[in-house]
Amino acid sequence: MEVNCEGCAGCCIDWRSLVPGDVDHERRGPRRPLDDVYNLVPLTRDDVRAFLERGLGDAMTPRLWEADSGIEIDGVTLAAIDDKPAFFLGLRKPPKPVEPFGRPPAWLPTCVFLDPATLQCRIHGSEIYPQECAEYPGHNLALGVETECERVENAFDGGRLLDDEVPESLSGLLLGPQAIGQKVFVHPEPDRLEGTIARLREDRATETDRAEFVAWAAASSPGTAIHSHDVYERTRERVLEADSWVGDAIESWEALAGDAEPDPATSRRIEEARGAPSTPGWDDV
Repeated sequence: MEVNCEGCAGCCIDWRSLVPGDVDHERRGPRRPLDDVYNLVPLTRDDVRAFLERGLGDAMTPRLWEADSGIEIDGVTLAAIDDKPAFFLGLRKPPKPVEPFGRPPAWLPTCVFLDPATLQCRIHGSEIYPQECAEYPGHNLALGVETECERVENAFDGGRLLDDEVPESLSGLLLGPQAIGQKVFVHPEPDRLEGTIARLREDRATETDRAEFVAWAAASSPGTAIHSHDVYERTRERVLEADSWVGDAIESWEALAGDAEPDPATSRRIEEARGAPSTPGWDDV
């Protein structure tokens, strides 16, 4: 599988505002994400635990779905499993100054680990690089679903998907019941979510809101809706105590967005000065 990622990062950036028309493929069908994040990559339980081990519990955020039937909380009917809200976890996307596809710099929602200056992932190839990211767009190709590479090709000039053969080494897709507890999680105490769902829907989620879902995901048992309450309690406290460069950088990006001119070089001050891993640039790739 060969892709051309230089100057792109279309799968890491919400670039919908750069083009006219509807490219929001995630909000079609009977289950619609509660949030408005574009291309939120689902993390596995192993991914979640790896981030927690590195003190990066504050890098993750939940996604829940509106549905025609399920459980109602805060006036919203949520997709559920056994009357308990279903969710997955992804990486947060604060506004960053980026210039993808040869366009002028702009403030766009961008993955916490993407370097705005090089448009490269700061954790690419590391032990905590998410499985879904490492295999993208392999799963799309295996399912016969349009890839983000192709969406970028249709919206901007340049070839991105250079090889459409499904990789032989592709891991399991984790679809259906096998995804429960490993990629799709359940919140076992829906009564605790009153107020939380409204905040998630309005993009006002708090650290406590996010910690609640991260903790239950980490406490999940693969293939079941069973949880370890001891793991939940320890993890929730761990997430609330997290003080990583990611969380600090997000606060700074959110404070700058809209007021400052978008300058990708700002990432050296906002992210790398706080300890973010550097990226090599494209000359060495």
